[in-house]
Amino acid sequence: MIPIAKPFLGEEEIKAVANVLKSGIIAQGPKVNEIEEKFTKISGAKYAVALNSGTAALHTALKVAGIKENDEVITTPFTFIATANTILMQQAKPVFVDIEEDTFNIDAEKINEKITKKTKAIVTVDLFGHLCDYDVIDEIAEKNNLIIIEDACQAVNAEYKDKKAGSFGDVAAFSFYATKNITCAEGGMMVTGNKDFAGKAKLFRQHGRADMAGYDYNDIGYNYRMTDINAAILLEQLKKLDFLTKKRIENAQYLSEGLGGIKGIGVPAVKKGHKHVFHQYTIKVDGFKLDRDELAKHLNKKGIASSIFYPKSLHLCEHIKKFGYGGGDFPVAEELSKQVLSLPVHPHLTKEQLDLIINSIAELE
Repeated sequence: MIPIAKPFLGEEEIKAVANVLKSGIIAQGPKVNEIEEKFTKISGAKYAVALNSGTAALHTALKVAGIKENDEVITTPFTFIATANTILMQQAKPVFVDIEEDTFNIDAEKINEKITKKTKAIVTVDLFGHLCDYDVIDEIAEKNNLIIIEDACQAVNAEYKDKKAGSFGDVAAFSFYATKNITCAEGGMMVTGNKDFAGKAKLFRQHGRADMAGYDYNDIGYNYRMTDINAAILLEQLKKLDFLTKKRIENAQYLSEGLGGIKGIGVPAVKKGHKHVFHQYTIKVDGFKLDRDELAKHLNKKGIASSIFYPKSLHLCEHIKKFGYGGGDFPVAEELSKQVLSLPVHPHLTKEQLDLIINSIAELE
């Protein structure tokens, strides 16, 4: 079976973990400090704070940005649940805006109509590795005095006009979960150009502890620390980042060339000026011989795994519907949730495997 995702790990990561275990410093330590310093270069941000997941990074970003009870935060309904849940964790209200059909990202042109006196921030999501329309979003945020929180969890190393993912928001979050483009099994990173935000984040990840030599606490906090074990893996992954990104882009281009002419199959868009890093290679199945679910079953029989990201728009989740959302509120997101299918694009794929994916779909035309 060709897996939908497969981490690119080798002896380097194994050796790095062994060295940390031998050192005796296995919780947050010097490796965490090192990964924070190196990640500023990857993101173009001044400060980086390592955390134990992308969800923790998002929650921390919302906290340090001052999002609180009864605030409204504009975001997309077509994303992983953590984007909305972290807003709820701050007792704020997620206010959704429908998405673009081509990139699956928030439709920046529709943001203005959702802004109220309670709106405090926009959480953008660089879905599947393609950055949002920050030219428009920046202008809206500046005009309305809103904070931009960039959910770049799927977009490490992505670019727009040579500017890196993570540098478009006032604060941004990355994830290093097992399926991400680079991984340390579980891990996250909050980046920012705001020194105050960075300082608050370091308190928040450590139970609000201000004095590391003692037990002085300034605020509520969580145990969101990254370990040196995870950091050691991530340091080795960073060395491979450009190679891994290049392979994903090449694999995506090959798939698009093979699938692009098939009626009823829509291949991923890459807008001008963008470097799409293809955390997922997501096609749209609309007007094809088989519907999306039937195609997934067909591919499975051929030994090709696929996944649906995402089968339900977030406004239809039970704990979010209570805000008054219902079916038909965001028609583009709802329709795409019935069409999208993600195919393998990871760096382990061979040409023969890519051809099998293409031919298994083309033979049905």
